[in-house]
Amino acid sequence: MSKSANGNSYAAKDIVALEGLEPVRKRPGMYIGGVGSAGLHHLIWEIVDNSVDEAMNGHASEITVTLHKDASTISVSDNGRGIPIDKHPQTKKPALEMVLTVLHAGGKFEGNNYKTAGGLHGVGASVVNALSKELTAVVRRDGSQFRMTFSKGVPTSKLQKLRGTVRGSGTMITFTPDPTIFPKTTFDSDTIRHRLETASFLHRGLKVTFVDETQGTKQTYLHEEGIVDYLRKVLKDRNAKPIHEAPFTLNQDADPRMEITLQWTESTDEHIRSYVNGIPTGSGGTHENGFRGGLTKAVRNYIDTHNLTPRGVKISPEDIREGLVAIVSVFISEPQFQGQTKDRLNNPEVQAAVEGVVRPSAEQWMNNNRSIADSIVARIIAAARARAASRAASEAVSRKTAGKRSLLPGKLSDCISTGKGYSELFIVEGDSAGGSAKQGRDRNTQAILPLRGKVLNTESATLKKILENKEIQDMIAALGCGIGANMNVASLRYDRVILLADADSDGHHITTLLLTFFYRHMPQLIADGRLFIAVPPLYRIDIGKETYWAADEAHREEILAQHGGRAKPEITRFKGLGEMMPNVLWETTLNPATRKLEKVEIDDHLETDRVISDLMGRDASARFRFIMDRAEDAVEIDV
Repeated sequence: MSKSANGNSYAAKDIVALEGLEPVRKRPGMYIGGVGSAGLHHLIWEIVDNSVDEAMNGHASEITVTLHKDASTISVSDNGRGIPIDKHPQTKKPALEMVLTVLHAGGKFEGNNYKTAGGLHGVGASVVNALSKELTAVVRRDGSQFRMTFSKGVPTSKLQKLRGTVRGSGTMITFTPDPTIFPKTTFDSDTIRHRLETASFLHRGLKVTFVDETQGTKQTYLHEEGIVDYLRKVLKDRNAKPIHEAPFTLNQDADPRMEITLQWTESTDEHIRSYVNGIPTGSGGTHENGFRGGLTKAVRNYIDTHNLTPRGVKISPEDIREGLVAIVSVFISEPQFQGQTKDRLNNPEVQAAVEGVVRPSAEQWMNNNRSIADSIVARIIAAARARAASRAASEAVSRKTAGKRSLLPGKLSDCISTGKGYSELFIVEGDSAGGSAKQGRDRNTQAILPLRGKVLNTESATLKKILENKEIQDMIAALGCGIGANMNVASLRYDRVILLADADSDGHHITTLLLTFFYRHMPQLIADGRLFIAVPPLYRIDIGKETYWAADEAHREEILAQHGGRAKPEITRFKGLGEMMPNVLWETTLNPATRKLEKVEIDDHLETDRVISDLMGRDASARFRFIMDRAEDAVEIDV
């Protein structure tokens, strides 16, 4: 018998073989990306994608999703062929049971039933079943209706043939997530609505209905112009003004089938939404790379052909795509996604295929629309000149704030373990709060950088103005990893970056401004899970000899409801972090053993981009609409 490094025995008996759907319940993150909000909603997408696959292959025309009154139960129905219910020749079990209880069991492997599909792993439906407290499948086939129920991936009934005859065919899956797996099982109506409307854009003629019983509403989406309608909506949502009227559109029915539409706008960023077989690929992939490469080559060829190359400035691919808003949708028979969550396409052959179609099509469109093309080129040249000026400003700031210890900000109170082991930087609102934090911190692992006043709104400022801002210069210098395209996370001087502001509305505003900066200019911190928000208390509640800390009004009322009956409570509202004693700040907010941190995560990159653009951008009309739509929800305003 062999021995492990610590001397314990390690033999065959120590090898655990999980059977059935046990691996899914043991490690749900491997299949749905996590058990947070994104993972919870991913359960819906798995079932909806199966219905969309039926529609993509000409077997369904309608999909209905119902959010039931408890906000934790979902029904997805379609008028497709219905999951087969006859017994499988090998297992002697109904095919419906196999699809819902066996990993890698499905009808998408051979290609006879599905030419294109969002999922080829045979995992989605069984994963949803494994992670559901209850799941009911109802199938309509051949004039009859069949029903089977499950709990946590295990059948709780046999396949039952229901009485009576029914018209048509289709499948309805109703499920409730398991609260022992998910900390929160309440679905968000807006998230579902956004995804379903997107599906109707990507599949012309598909009727998608969302019934929201929690709000008593029913919405139906049907878009005959498909992604062209989608582009109009994206432009409107982003308040992006196009510089040319007619968009470029590309439709290819040959394999790989692709639909692309785009317009250049006056915005200063690039915005591409890409999809594979109707699945959003937030992290891009080979199809998106092929689109970018083909478009860049087409524009360069046009510029060279018509002798439009500017003097004294070099045009980069980023200049060409600045202000671009595009929808890229491809359909392929055997997609290779990165992970079960299908966030990135990996098929290498797709890049060349997409580039080979986009380059000649876009070049021909530009040559046939010279006035449009010339306005696009003028916009690209202006972007190149602006980028050159910003680059010069960035280099000037970099020379002043190089990541050397001797050139770190004077008000930074660094920690001893920087660059050697675990360490964290607290970016603190105000010099007063910074003083308390410096005294209360653990000097070995915790660094403090106080910021003065409101942080610059980087969403509505130029890069030159951003890099000239003293507070932002201090943050860049303290972190030591650069920003934007020059950012190198390996050079980050701390393992964690924690935003620490007052618990009131002003503090929330400052946190939002900082989040905007990091999302736009240091997004890798968020992607790597290194950015956090500290949750300091807003109230101190003394009840008898016990002291409680409440983060907000709701938390205060919860504490009073639980403990207020024992003695008369004394409630103190903090005006800010600066009035907390260092030991109190340590106990409530800095001490890793007792504090609460919220990790900054992006569930939906597209929705996050829209929200930041609306709430922090230059156009105030979006904020006005937001406030007016939600004015009735404001019960107590902190002023």
